[in-house]
Amino acid sequence: MDINPIEFQMTDKVRDIVLRFPKAADYFRQRKIDFCCGGNRPITESAEESGVPVELLLEDLNRMLAEHPHTGGEEGWLQASSADLVEHIVGKHHRYLREELPEIQKYVTKVSRVHGEIDPHLLEVARLFGELRRELLAHSDKEEAEVFPKMLNWDAGREPEVLEKLQGAIADLESEHDGAGNILKQLRELTGDFQPPAHACTTYRLTYARLEELEGMTFTHVHLENNVLFPRYTE
Repeated sequence: MDINPIEFQMTDKVRDIVLRFPKAADYFRQRKIDFCCGGNRPITESAEESGVPVELLLEDLNRMLAEHPHTGGEEGWLQASSADLVEHIVGKHHRYLREELPEIQKYVTKVSRVHGEIDPHLLEVARLFGELRRELLAHSDKEEAEVFPKMLNWDAGREPEVLEKLQGAIADLESEHDGAGNILKQLRELTGDFQPPAHACTTYRLTYARLEELEGMTFTHVHLENNVLFPRYTE
């Protein structure tokens, strides 16, 4: 006999909804609801901030849950070891950033140079992307060189002084996540939700598409760290 999934409630936190039902991440992105940096709060608060009635959010989410109760996804990382999760973050998300950011930079630079006079917002897009690129790459390097090793050292030895240093480093990383999230929010606003104008050429359109993909990958990356990995050392 099939067992109906337990429905989401107004008291549920956004991050817990995504952890339990990863498909909700796509829905939250569409609704412009922050599930990574701002995920540790009840859905009622996120609904109020986004201007969407919480009853509508829950109705949509519970309908999706009923239709797709056994979706796969990132929820498997809740049971994974920190070592495996770190390997996944480095191998998938950090690798993505190091490969894609230089390529996106080329597109952003070219489009702002060619179309910036007609569409001056592209100059600000280029500036913000340059800042985001520097921050994300430095952030990834710091995680791999300093923070992730401290996590694995704590797991191995459980030394209090290691945990104290680690928690301070995690607080800094979460602040950096907030900064990256703010830049991505500005990029989405400047580009009209990454919708190119009618006169946009193929390169222009591809630039917006790659920026939107970067946003989605970054949200997933931050979600795994803020809501799965980091709480193991701070809660």
